[in-house]
Amino acid sequence: MQLHNTASGRKEPFVPQNPERVTMYVCGPTVYSYAHIGNARPAVVFDVLARLLRRRYPRVDYARNITDIDDKINAAAAKEGVEIGVITARFAAAYHEDLAALGVAPTDFEPRVTEHLPQIISMIERLIASKHAYAAEAHVLFSVASYPDYGQLSKRDPRELLAGARVEVAPYKKDAGDFVLWKPSPPELPGWDSPWGRGRPGWHIECSAMAEALLGDTIDIHGGGHDLVFPHHENERAQSTCAHGGAVFSRYWLHNGFLTMDSEKMSKSIGNVLLVREILKHAPGEAVRLALLTGHYRQPLDWNDEALADARRKLDRLYGALRDTADVAPATDAVAPDAFLAALDDDLNTPAALAELFELARALNKAESADDKARLRAQLLDAGSVLGILQADPAAWFSHSTAAGSVSNEEIDRLVAQRAEAKKARNFAESDRIRDELKARGILIEDSAQGTRWRSIN
Repeated sequence: MQLHNTASGRKEPFVPQNPERVTMYVCGPTVYSYAHIGNARPAVVFDVLARLLRRRYPRVDYARNITDIDDKINAAAAKEGVEIGVITARFAAAYHEDLAALGVAPTDFEPRVTEHLPQIISMIERLIASKHAYAAEAHVLFSVASYPDYGQLSKRDPRELLAGARVEVAPYKKDAGDFVLWKPSPPELPGWDSPWGRGRPGWHIECSAMAEALLGDTIDIHGGGHDLVFPHHENERAQSTCAHGGAVFSRYWLHNGFLTMDSEKMSKSIGNVLLVREILKHAPGEAVRLALLTGHYRQPLDWNDEALADARRKLDRLYGALRDTADVAPATDAVAPDAFLAALDDDLNTPAALAELFELARALNKAESADDKARLRAQLLDAGSVLGILQADPAAWFSHSTAAGSVSNEEIDRLVAQRAEAKKARNFAESDRIRDELKARGILIEDSAQGTRWRSIN
């Protein structure tokens, strides 16, 4: 397996520090609002990576955190006049619902900041003791100057990084680039007792402490969106390395590319942010998932209506091959082919893997012997499971959303039967009329060697 390591800027063979236990930490959501489609991309991408790793190694410990202490959460709670726990519980539950709809499997660990305050405080104390952090005016700050390798992850000069980081200039800082590990909380905001007074942690120290608590001082893979490289991951790397006496924090850093909306970066300020749950009202979760996997994870991905429609058409083709062989039991000894897995082993190349998936579907459509059909069907299903798709009943896939549309499944079946009778009576005008009526109502009729079938085109 080869993975592109942001730290080195190149693809490297993936060699875990312990082949018996692979560790991966991915930055999760701050739960103050509903997840948008950009939030969903890393969840889906690293879900596929976790599935692939689990095929290669006996144990994979995968942690994705929930940030439930944050100024945006405080603002949302104040606006509603409720405790922050009300806000975080609501939107964490919504996040879980959205990910389940996208076929994202639960992680092994889902740490929350509020559950790790002792570990956070302990790490800060160690950083102060080792002269990498200092307390000033009820704040604790990390001293960037104490870590000579600061800036290596994002590969920019620290002075350039600071110029573009909109850092807070404060009199209690020794250096403008020093970042907050702990800050005081006024009476009206949530706060926790600490050696430096009542306060709350800074954003970056949270992930460092949670990763250490669950996965150890050195982890194999740290993932997240490209927007996290600086400052979040740069700061995580600095404080974790220093807290662990110079030990490597993460051996591989993986970052997925931005998701744009009709070629523009999504932004709440310009109102082009699409919520996952809104998209799910108009498309199956599996189609949304596939659309997120059609581009290479490191590249920008443009989200538009055509991308989603194309994903649905692709799934129709794949499920169609499974539906046409529904009477064939999958072979028990056949697994995803080597070419498919080799594509994913090449830095999680999902576009190449999908191309192999369609080759399998084409071969299955052409297969004549029962043994070939059984083998290809098993390979298609197993390969789909690695990508988190093709696990539904094909008939259920093709009937998706029709019950909520203009025609029920029962009425479709009735009209299809009427059309068959019309064709049998050579009343082709009536046959065509029924076909056109169904098409106008979002149902496409297809005649094949296996008989007449239909699917939703809504």
